[in-house]
Amino acid sequence: MSGRDSLESLTMDREVSSTSSLSPPHLGVESETARKEAAPHPFKVAYLVNQYPKVSHSFIRREILAIERQGVPVERIAIRGWDAEVVDADDISERARTRHALKDGLPPILKATWRALLANPGQFAKALREALRLSRGAERSAPYHLMYLAEACLILEWIRAAGVSHVHAHFGTNSAEVAMLVHMLGGPAYSFTVHGPDEFDKAHALHLDKKIGRAKFVAAVNSYCRAQLFRRACLADWSKIKVIHCGLEEDFRAAAEEPPPTKRRLVCVGRLCEQKGQLILLEAFARLQSKIGECHLVLAGDGEMRAEIESRIAALGLKKSVTITGWISSAAVREEILAAEALVLPSFQESLPVVIMEAMALRRPVISTYVAGIPELITPGETGWLVPAAAITPLVQAMEECLSTPADTLQRMGETAYRRVIERHDIDVEAAKLVRLFESKTVPDEIEEWQS
Repeated sequence: MSGRDSLESLTMDREVSSTSSLSPPHLGVESETARKEAAPHPFKVAYLVNQYPKVSHSFIRREILAIERQGVPVERIAIRGWDAEVVDADDISERARTRHALKDGLPPILKATWRALLANPGQFAKALREALRLSRGAERSAPYHLMYLAEACLILEWIRAAGVSHVHAHFGTNSAEVAMLVHMLGGPAYSFTVHGPDEFDKAHALHLDKKIGRAKFVAAVNSYCRAQLFRRACLADWSKIKVIHCGLEEDFRAAAEEPPPTKRRLVCVGRLCEQKGQLILLEAFARLQSKIGECHLVLAGDGEMRAEIESRIAALGLKKSVTITGWISSAAVREEILAAEALVLPSFQESLPVVIMEAMALRRPVISTYVAGIPELITPGETGWLVPAAAITPLVQAMEECLSTPADTLQRMGETAYRRVIERHDIDVEAAKLVRLFESKTVPDEIEEWQS
């Protein structure tokens, strides 16, 4: 195993992005905020992600670009991802603008660690003790956490040279730990966004309470996510946990309205994994087809369960009526959504999938489950259908009702869905909230009210 391979194994990605689709529609329409001349800004932010860019992290790219439209320069820093396969031109561009801590191997990291130790032995010792404490009860042993400390030493030099005033990480995993260690080594304040659901399952092992305690603030992507963080955080830290939604670009407002087709076609967009419930969907779809006859289901995505899903498709006799696309571009995702009467996402566990927002913005109703933050956006009978998770019969009924609904009714539901998602998930509005928190000397000491 090479030195670089060893480094990669120490920083394997723990960030399962349940909140994202394959990638977002991008129609190239300039937003109203982007058209405004942004004045030079004395404040600079660094975004820190374990892997960037990444196909399933398009929502991070959107957020970074929206922050820059607010006039705030953003330094992009990732642990790895310089050699990841990406299909969107925007991701290829972002890769060229991102610094990767492991790209040049171990020597720069060791040199930066030695310099940090010599520059301030006391601070280094405190950060070292914290890294070792975070290894207790964690999924990964102490050597991994020592590696996070070493990465923090290198990243600290980068952000000091760039004049960064604040570090923001995505996910409460190792990226948040590195941001915290950068702060403890003398770097600027940090914050991080929590998406869930994996972070909630592993909250104790990830020491979320400690990361929240030292952070300036924490962004939760919906109210359900915030509630899960309340469970883990000290009461004194509740007020620093703020709801910042994943946002959709202004592009969606300019997207031409396309009435839903009448092809008896449904699409499920997402990673092929246990959380998304594709195996239950196949069982329900087989029953649906036996009741109503010919219809088609597209599984847009790829993932670790593909072989099992393909085997189940064959066992159920669905080879002619179910298509798996594999990973596809943002434009292809958009076309698949528009070619279907509705998006169906029978998730077992989620936070709030970005693909639901995207489908609603494209004026398609959604069939999904009463799970986590999903009911915060979908209103049954108005913007789609909600069913209990892992319940086959209600899922069959919802799909049958959708495919038998008149086209004009589906179109009205799509319009209602569009208005709701645009009101709640404007990327520039959400970016402005982040910028205010980045720049503020203190975070408002109050618990936010629910915004319906």
